[in-house]
Amino acid sequence: MSDSNSLHAVLVQPDLIWLDPQSNLKHLSQLLQQSLSLDASYPGSSQSRLIVLPEMFTSGFTQSPEVYINDGDIDKQRTVDWMKQQAALYDSAVVGSLACKVGDDFVNRLFFVYPNGDVSHYDKVHLFAMGDEHKRYKAGNTRRIVEYGGWRILLTICYDLRFPVFCRNQNDYDLMLCVANWPTARRHPWRTLLQARAIENQAYMIGANRVGVDGNGLEYNGDSMVVDFLGNLCADGANGKEQLLLTTLDKKELLEARRSFPVWRDADSFKLL
Repeated sequence: MSDSNSLHAVLVQPDLIWLDPQSNLKHLSQLLQQSLSLDASYPGSSQSRLIVLPEMFTSGFTQSPEVYINDGDIDKQRTVDWMKQQAALYDSAVVGSLACKVGDDFVNRLFFVYPNGDVSHYDKVHLFAMGDEHKRYKAGNTRRIVEYGGWRILLTICYDLRFPVFCRNQNDYDLMLCVANWPTARRHPWRTLLQARAIENQAYMIGANRVGVDGNGLEYNGDSMVVDFLGNLCADGANGKEQLLLTTLDKKELLEARRSFPVWRDADSFKLL
């Protein structure tokens, strides 16, 4: 994919089947096929394209990954192979996180799969202690930015969104991407933080969330969003409804906004991971 000023983004807001990776992958394949087959930009457009799945899209957010992960390498590779197939089919990058076993540890790992099959990943740094995530998963220790189609993209997972220092733009990214299983009970902070991160960092913000009820009885409203660098909503997921959101991000508009209102010049200096 050549560099482009436009990025065509598809946010998948699904109802996930609890701890059933194969059923979830089948369902997600159907959602993508039904929706993207009607989208003229898939394939054949010169735009870079990005498909965003939520956190733990094969299982729902679980503190018991050992229940459905039998062989860490096989289970992880099966899902990554599926992501590669979708990336090739739609000539798009595909991104989402899953619980996977790495050595003797479990991690909440976000995979960024390029259209050509190359893979980058980010392990969640901020584990949700109030949900005991820290007891079952090993935290990552590296902030990760990937480059795709001329865009620099910061990868984050759910709880990371609450930590502005970790998310701070040091003129090193154009788009922040957050995949999540964020419950309805805390939907106001989710929506507010997505807009705040976009405004304070003068960057586009993508937040992909799920709907439905998980195996712990937690309800999810969705609220998947694309926010521009001014905090305006470019796309907003329907309440509680499974859907795909499609929108196009414009890098020229982003760069012009940064040029005409250069807040970044007065930013504080500090070091991140």
